[in-house]
Amino acid sequence: MTAEGRQRPSVLLLEDDTPLAEMILLTLSDEFEIERAASAEEARMLLGARPFDILLCDHMMPGKQQGLEFLVEAMERHPKSRRLLMTGYINPDMITRSITVAGLSACIMKPFDMRQLRRQLHESIGMDS
Repeated sequence: MTAEGRQRPSVLLLEDDTPLAEMILLTLSDEFEIERAASAEEARMLLGARPFDILLCDHMMPGKQQGLEFLVEAMERHPKSRRLLMTGYINPDMITRSITVAGLSACIMKPFDMRQLRRQLHESIGMDS
């Protein structure tokens, strides 16, 4: 709950880079309820247990499934969750395709600044900044 009594939007953060994930948690946990998964398998278990308002996912992940594939699957199973992809790969075709294929609210290029990430999360759910 926020100081105003509102429930914070929930975010499932799928990021295997521990320092980056910790920075995101530290920076955004005052506004968002964030749960972290380090693999698509772990994220799938968390998502199976409860809904999330936002799925914030790195593209390059360990294991059999990449972030984009996870978000496509999540779009089919949890269509109300907003999906944002983080990637360090600057490939305009991949980005355009990803936005369409996974119904992304945004594709965030790494490295990014935390203010930019906060703004994208706010915009994805129509939250005032």
